[in-house]
Amino acid sequence: MIYLDNSATTRPHPGVIETVKRAMENYYGNPSSLHQKGVEAENVLKQARKVAAQYLGCKEGEIIFTSGGTESNNTAIKGIAFQYQNRGKHIVTTQVEHPAVYDVCKQLEGIGFAVTYLPVDREGRVSVEDVKRALRPDTILVSVMHVNNELGTIQPVEEIGQWLKQYPKVLFHVDAVQGIGKVPLSLHDSGIDLLSVSAHKFYGPRGVGILYKREGLIIHPLMMGGGQEAGVRSGTENLPAIAGMAKAIRVLEELGKDEAGRLQSLNQRLREGIERIDGCIVNTPRHGAAPHIMNLSVPGVKAEVLLHALEERGFLVSTKSACSSKANEPSRVLTAVGIERDCALSSLRISLGRENTREEIEQFLTALEACVETLRSFIKPQTVPDRRK
Repeated sequence: MIYLDNSATTRPHPGVIETVKRAMENYYGNPSSLHQKGVEAENVLKQARKVAAQYLGCKEGEIIFTSGGTESNNTAIKGIAFQYQNRGKHIVTTQVEHPAVYDVCKQLEGIGFAVTYLPVDREGRVSVEDVKRALRPDTILVSVMHVNNELGTIQPVEEIGQWLKQYPKVLFHVDAVQGIGKVPLSLHDSGIDLLSVSAHKFYGPRGVGILYKREGLIIHPLMMGGGQEAGVRSGTENLPAIAGMAKAIRVLEELGKDEAGRLQSLNQRLREGIERIDGCIVNTPRHGAAPHIMNLSVPGVKAEVLLHALEERGFLVSTKSACSSKANEPSRVLTAVGIERDCALSSLRISLGRENTREEIEQFLTALEACVETLRSFIKPQTVPDRRK
């Protein structure tokens, strides 16, 4: 099977698996314990924090280990909302955020917070001017993702963050889960106060992530207990997973920018091939998108049917976000960018990874063309909307 669903999760790097195994075998002490095994575990934890901080370009004390992107997003958004609700109860976000942000904001609306969900253009990109207009005297938080998980659209995070610097009481959170290792982002230049990261998106273990929290920023903790992670995230640290994440970060550093360039080359070939297939529409913008995500539609063909047809030929892809792929409704993200319901219901996401090759892309394009030709032969002739301009 050829795996093309790397935005949902990635196959852990062999070195990561070995690191997790070694940590479970040798560093089983509780990092909070005072004896030798506890100290050994604490040292591993400190080293992992150092690796993460160096990679993100921040201080070690600004790294909070979590269980992944969902917890990081919840901790950031609710932590700000509950801590600063006396200052204001207004939050600004976008219509195309991941459910771990969008649904959190919906939940907060249910308990008295006001949320502005900004629209996006046909490429799925929010306007900086819309962010500016949305700010109110009672705004306490702006949350905008870095890379959209369905379309791959890169948001103008740096521009938004730079502009928000003149409003120090308005905090800026960025869901960077899909961008890490693929699209560069500077915490300092972007004026980011809180940033969410998930290890399993870059060949690390599942169930572990990072919340970057700017030094001096106080947020309301969601979990109380032993006071671990500077009191922000109580609970005995998942040391094997954290060590594995640190290893995954080191591998990212070793690959450097070469991998992003390689993925971009594969992505370009993928686009060229899809655009030549009759009945296929590319939804991902041509410019200003991440190198690993490609979203397409085949109007008239249900996404699940095409997905399984491709799987029978040995290719694994996904429909919209893995976190909501089983819902029998068109993608909220695609609907927000103005894609017709028929197109949205027929959309697939191909997401490239470290192990994918040019040969696999050629094989996939051949399989896709055959599947589309077969499936379209069963539907009535129709006019296919042109979204390739």
